[in-house]
Amino acid sequence: MPDLLWFRDITMADLPRVGGKNASLGEMVSRLHGVGVRVPGGFATTADAYRAFLAHDDLAVRIQAELEGLDTSDVQELAVVAARIRAWVEGQPFPAGLEQSIRSAYDALVAEQARPDQVTWAIRSSATAEDLPDASFAGQQETFLNIAGIENVLEAIRGVFASLYTDRAVVYRAQRGFDEDDMAISAGVQLMVRSDVGASGVMFTIDTESGFDEVVFITSAYGLGETVVQGSVNPDEFYVYKPALRAGRPAILRRELGTKAIALRYAAGTRIGDSTVLTDVDDDERSRFSLTDPQVEELARSALVIEAHYGRPMDIEWALDGVDGTLFIVQARPETVVTRRDPSVLRRYELRARSDVLAAGRAVGEKIGHGPVRVMHDLSLMHQFRPGDVLVADRTDPDWEPIMKQASAIVTDSGGRTCHAAIVARELGIPAVVGTGDGTTTLRDGAGVTVSCSEGDDGLVYRGILDYAIDETPLDSIPEIPVDLMLNVAVPDQAFTLARLPNRGVGLARLEFIINRAIGIHPRALAEFDTLPEPLRTDVAERTRAYSSPRDFFVQRVAEGVATIAAAFAPKPVIVRMSDFKTNEYAGLVGGDLFEPQEENPMLGWRGASRYTTPSFRECFAMECEALRHVRDRMGLMNLKIMIPFVRTVDEAVATIALLAENGLRRGENGLEIVMMCEIPSNAILADAFLDHFDGFSIGSNDLTQLTLGVDRDSALVAGSFDERDPAVLDLFARAIEACTRRGKYIGICGQGPSDHPDLAEWLLARGIQSMSLNADAIVETWLRLAEVSASTAVPV
Repeated sequence: MPDLLWFRDITMADLPRVGGKNASLGEMVSRLHGVGVRVPGGFATTADAYRAFLAHDDLAVRIQAELEGLDTSDVQELAVVAARIRAWVEGQPFPAGLEQSIRSAYDALVAEQARPDQVTWAIRSSATAEDLPDASFAGQQETFLNIAGIENVLEAIRGVFASLYTDRAVVYRAQRGFDEDDMAISAGVQLMVRSDVGASGVMFTIDTESGFDEVVFITSAYGLGETVVQGSVNPDEFYVYKPALRAGRPAILRRELGTKAIALRYAAGTRIGDSTVLTDVDDDERSRFSLTDPQVEELARSALVIEAHYGRPMDIEWALDGVDGTLFIVQARPETVVTRRDPSVLRRYELRARSDVLAAGRAVGEKIGHGPVRVMHDLSLMHQFRPGDVLVADRTDPDWEPIMKQASAIVTDSGGRTCHAAIVARELGIPAVVGTGDGTTTLRDGAGVTVSCSEGDDGLVYRGILDYAIDETPLDSIPEIPVDLMLNVAVPDQAFTLARLPNRGVGLARLEFIINRAIGIHPRALAEFDTLPEPLRTDVAERTRAYSSPRDFFVQRVAEGVATIAAAFAPKPVIVRMSDFKTNEYAGLVGGDLFEPQEENPMLGWRGASRYTTPSFRECFAMECEALRHVRDRMGLMNLKIMIPFVRTVDEAVATIALLAENGLRRGENGLEIVMMCEIPSNAILADAFLDHFDGFSIGSNDLTQLTLGVDRDSALVAGSFDERDPAVLDLFARAIEACTRRGKYIGICGQGPSDHPDLAEWLLARGIQSMSLNADAIVETWLRLAEVSASTAVPV
């Protein structure tokens, strides 16, 4: 059998000979190079070569004698024995034939390089039992980077062989019952990508939290990829929509700027252990995304090819060469956590109480856990950890796994959703909040906390032990009903998860929620940036400097929020309501006090359609239109529909429709439907006149109720005495439903009423309403109740 194999000759069938990692690299080099997947070339030593290496001078016999009878729970004895074995391996000479094979292959590799004196090498470990369905050796063995010269390469290969006997690897094999005689390791010698002056990261061909499989999720940071994998840096994040990518359209759904405070770079030395150094990233680089949009989409296209080849969701490592700008794939393995979930049952965790938020970061796991805080600055305190504690650390690595398995939740200062802490938390099924920045200093040791990852992208650590509920929905037994139940979606970062609920689309997504959460700056402060006074101008510039201009910041962030929701539910309809901030709400945004008047009753003031058509706000409305046009016309998400709120008069309706057309959103063009909120009594009374200009109504029951009955819904003195079931309000509901039904136009309701009042939902069903848009916590119960009602009254399904 040969001592080594070239990657171009390796396939997955060679896993027993070169281990999981190197087999995967070879598979991509040999099978995917011709379809655009770039993988650095090289060769791998074989398992037979490793066994021949151990057989020399009876090294295998001596190792076996050391391991027999070893009590792996005795940490001190384990450390002594493992260190002794590693020293033997590192000092062992290669069999003459193996060393000659390596030297010859190395010479051939060097001869292929245009600048042979400037190349270095990555020496990667690949255990032959790795990536089995019931075992994962990820992170157990060592990889050596930036190795120059054949002598250092040989030393690094011995280092790879020795890493099969790290403390954690010995314990792992003992716990899993692996026979040492069956274990072997392969060393891959691969051209080093100069990502130290570029960027690197991890990508998944599935959303790691919700399991939504129509996106590629990419994390990225400057320098070598170890900082992303280990969680010592908070990376940039990108979501790429697969259908748009396949269609050749702009495909980036979302971008999140990470802090990227440090980078792993090459040091001056090239010997093992002295080849890399952590450096601070300057402020200018931190404030920019580490990848351009074309680079993000190029990575995502490679991910699609790899996923199609393997026929399953994949976990992929990549690197950007900062010298020539070339993107490389440096590892790919099947995703093994999300794909094991039971797709027939949806579990949703919901807090029943709230308290002070002590720390916040990126949510991992969509679950809730609680317990006493245990701040661990290093593993010397491992003996203090108790089952059920909340592990709080700067970051984690494989050495931390024994206590991670006992934790009720994990909180880290640094790291993103693809770091070690996040990956292990998913495998263990516990919530984790990563990248808090200050969890180890703000969380007090021994204090009870609740860790919530059930509220979208943001993971929150609350003070105290809070009660929560777990709702289980069997998705394979939802009956048909004669009405479309849609969802109200408040924030885009919950869209992928909410799309798994029974639904017929989104009946209400509020643009002002996206503006408030993702932008936080008054749109006029962005549109009129050059006129802003100091220090506001500096503040806005700082908040938006990752984008080409403040205006582009607004358009892109709004487009991302809308596109995320539209993609999550496609091809089902998604109705997005144009902004409906009131003056007091706009004033609360950065810079808002410069542009908003004081009103006695903002609820009845400058809002909705009347704001859009005011000259001072027209450019802001144009920015909203540009964002929605990008989602529909450029990304191809034609399921997006537009809704206009608070249209007082027919003249306002005419003016608003004309203004939309001026901004490229013409009703009927490319199938665009524009509906109107029916929330003012005049809308229902003059329903036919308004419907001449819109494709239907969506009843806003909250405003329609208060404006019909003269009730201030914010007043505790009177608001509780009335609700949507008042006969006068129901009469207006009936008028709207009748007019839309008669004219064959859309009629739905997106207010709170059907979520709060089951009998109102039944009344609407009987009246023949086309759709009801409900809050997520009410949709399953309402769905099942309406199924019973329709069955008992023979309403046709």
